[in-house]
Amino acid sequence: MPKYPDITVELIGQDSNAFNILGICRRAMKHAGLSETEINEFTKEAMSADYNHLLATCTEYFNVE
Repeated sequence: MPKYPDITVELIGQDSNAFNILGICRRAMKHAGLSETEINEFTKEAMSADYNHLLATCTEYFNVE
């Protein structure tokens, strides 16, 4: 179960650039009303390693389609 199960991000079929993926997730978090602190925690974790870690972090935080 993701950390934020009410947030769904659509990554399939999107530009797979890491910054684009981060932007999609951050916008979804803002739209859901999450705080800047929560958004920054996600961003820090997602950017803490390689591209595969970014994708894994997305699946840990959100429903990914």
